[in-house]
Amino acid sequence: MASYFQIPYREARDGIWGDQTSTLNWCEEDYNITSYCAEFVNSITNSVFIWLGIRGMRDCVRYRHQPVFMVAFIGYIVVGMGSIAFHTTLKYSMQLADELPMIYATCIIGHATFSYGKTSVVSNLLGLGLTSLGLLITVVYHFTKEPVFHQVSFGGLTCAVVFRSMFDMVTQLRPALRIRSPERADAIMTQLWKMCLSGIALFLVGFVIWNLDNIFCYYLRGWRNVLLLPWAVVLEGHAWWHIFTGLAYYFIVWRMWLNLCLEGKEDEFALQWTSALTSIPRVVSISKLEAFDGSFHKGRQD
Repeated sequence: MASYFQIPYREARDGIWGDQTSTLNWCEEDYNITSYCAEFVNSITNSVFIWLGIRGMRDCVRYRHQPVFMVAFIGYIVVGMGSIAFHTTLKYSMQLADELPMIYATCIIGHATFSYGKTSVVSNLLGLGLTSLGLLITVVYHFTKEPVFHQVSFGGLTCAVVFRSMFDMVTQLRPALRIRSPERADAIMTQLWKMCLSGIALFLVGFVIWNLDNIFCYYLRGWRNVLLLPWAVVLEGHAWWHIFTGLAYYFIVWRMWLNLCLEGKEDEFALQWTSALTSIPRVVSISKLEAFDGSFHKGRQD
């Protein structure tokens, strides 16, 4: 079929944004599809952040989730918009607009994680500390312009948030569930672990593809120029990284559901999710969902 439908890349590689000033450039060839966007496929795949972020914000309003998660979803959307701006222009200022919001968004969900159950004073101090950490990373990265520093900082923050949430699951939630809901404790814990591990697996798949794209870029570009459009977009590894890391949405919803369970609200809310391959998770209010759809009743997933 490909032999009957192949669109060649542009021969002229001029672009309206001028010369690259970013310290990074990816394997997608610049301005190969349009003069208006340096890396077209890398740009449009960030739409997953905007779609899922709007979905998350809508659920926060509809089901009255904690305000910190609304802020987290806003930060998540900003990450996607910054990445679009970076891949469209390949300007250094837009590179910062892509990379630094990743740090800030992780600090936001970090505050939701580490401040849970703490007094308002401790919560405010944690917020101040995380804000200071974000600013410190910003200043150091701006002056060093070292991508590895940014990547290590982001990875370290992410690991801290994930491992702390696992710790809360094991040390706080599991004992509490065994006391107040012994018949559902194992099912809820299994559900949480599946969501956590699914999110980690998706992230790692994206990380592997991203590195393969960097390592084998020369060969991938050659294969793309043989396949041509639209088939060649499948070999844009950095675009796949955007899709898989966009599913970091899983971690926000995971923490949201964990907080509600820690508060003893597992009978007031439900996690709508079947698997990482067939659905996108949502935490819904049972009473509000029944008002919209009387068929929900107790048919929620435990």
